[in-house]
Amino acid sequence: MRLDKLLERLKYEVVQGSSGIQVTTLVNDSRKVEEGSVFVCISGSVADGHRFISDVTEKGASAIVVERDVEAPENVTVIRVEDTRYALALMSAAYFGYPAEKLKIIGITGTKGKTTTTYMIRSILESVGHKVGLIGTIETLIGEERIPAANTTPESFTIQQYFAQMAEAGCDCVVMEVSSQGLMLHRTAGIPFEIGIFTNLGKDHIGPNEHKDFDDYKRCKGLLFKQCRLGIGNVDDKYFADVFQGAACRVETFGFSEKADLRAQDVKLVSRPGYLGVAYHVSGLMDFDVEIDIPGTFSVYNSLTAIAVCRHFNVPVEKIKEALKKATVKGRIEMIKVSDEFTLMIDYAHNAMSLESLLTTLKEYHPKRLVCLFGCGGNRSKDRRYEMGEVSGKLADLTIITSDNPRFEEPQAIIDDIKTGIGRTSGKYVEICDRKEAIKYAIEHGQPGDVIVLAGKGHEDYQEIKGVKHPMDERVLIAEILEELKEGK
Repeated sequence: MRLDKLLERLKYEVVQGSSGIQVTTLVNDSRKVEEGSVFVCISGSVADGHRFISDVTEKGASAIVVERDVEAPENVTVIRVEDTRYALALMSAAYFGYPAEKLKIIGITGTKGKTTTTYMIRSILESVGHKVGLIGTIETLIGEERIPAANTTPESFTIQQYFAQMAEAGCDCVVMEVSSQGLMLHRTAGIPFEIGIFTNLGKDHIGPNEHKDFDDYKRCKGLLFKQCRLGIGNVDDKYFADVFQGAACRVETFGFSEKADLRAQDVKLVSRPGYLGVAYHVSGLMDFDVEIDIPGTFSVYNSLTAIAVCRHFNVPVEKIKEALKKATVKGRIEMIKVSDEFTLMIDYAHNAMSLESLLTTLKEYHPKRLVCLFGCGGNRSKDRRYEMGEVSGKLADLTIITSDNPRFEEPQAIIDDIKTGIGRTSGKYVEICDRKEAIKYAIEHGQPGDVIVLAGKGHEDYQEIKGVKHPMDERVLIAEILEELKEGK
């Protein structure tokens, strides 16, 4: 492939050599360079690709793409662009033959609700014969292939590679989570989104290696609506107008508000032994009743979002209702049967906003006690710990503080920060550092009518300690605990 073909949608300067040369591979990881590669120098938070120029040219790279002055051997072509991350995104699209243009791509951004909504949309669209690829926090789905996710929104090269594989596998649609980090780092640059969705906005992902402040977080969310044909947004969210400021797309809205184009009305909580759900009436642009097997107001928002999208694919109402009953997501209010007397669930709630939403929802079902088990990740903002501690202290009848990916911090130090937050309330708590022991305590001390939430891990099947991810799946832990308790009896 000719280098200028990869650069055709970019503004660039040929500093040295010729853009008409042939290249073999496009890479941004110096370890993957081979003879004839074009290497894109990305300035990352951990390493700066510009520092590896001598390494990659020795390996045979025939061209490098940079965003500042560098020294390179005379036989190597040097291309300068304003932003190498943006360049990588557009070059990756060209490298794979612009696969996104063969697909209808639906992008979802927001602080919470992205994952569940992607699975709901996929379930509805597949019920009427679409073949739908999925890219998100838990995994990437390409036909029958499941690829575990490292990032909510992968690097641009990987996204375009997935799109190419999806098109090859016969997919006609893709639904993907679009994180604010992904937007900020141009991972989704150049993607022609058919529909962009805004779920909600809360104060999260602010701190070192994330967003510098809330305004930056908000601005990055809004970038999606400058590169989609149709934007669908939650008009009830107080930051709706801010996110859609400067939007270059047609806009539709959903929510509970009378001004929403698609509205949820007459919401009823549904509770039966071993079952928590919600039913409501869809009005406005559509008119029908629906019931979801996931509890709470946020389930109304998530399903209403999916309905708002699938309306544009002309999905019959009965198919929408059937598909929403079947849509489940690992680690998102995932009920695990441990007793006939109380309910236990696993959920990914790992920040104050999502935890508050979850616990508030569950309290509406009037459990005898609401028990919340959680920890906080190491090497992340301390504010998250204080806030989550305060939320659980206020809303749960009992908080069990434990570990959750301590990384390079001491688990006890993190627990102490959470206790600081709980200390602002009159909430009761116990602290059990070992997560398995904490879960065992929750099960052993479960009372009739309790709802117990294991928050924070969700779909994750590891515990990250000092740079090593140790296998740890809460479903496995629960099975082990039940077996141990059975043997103990």
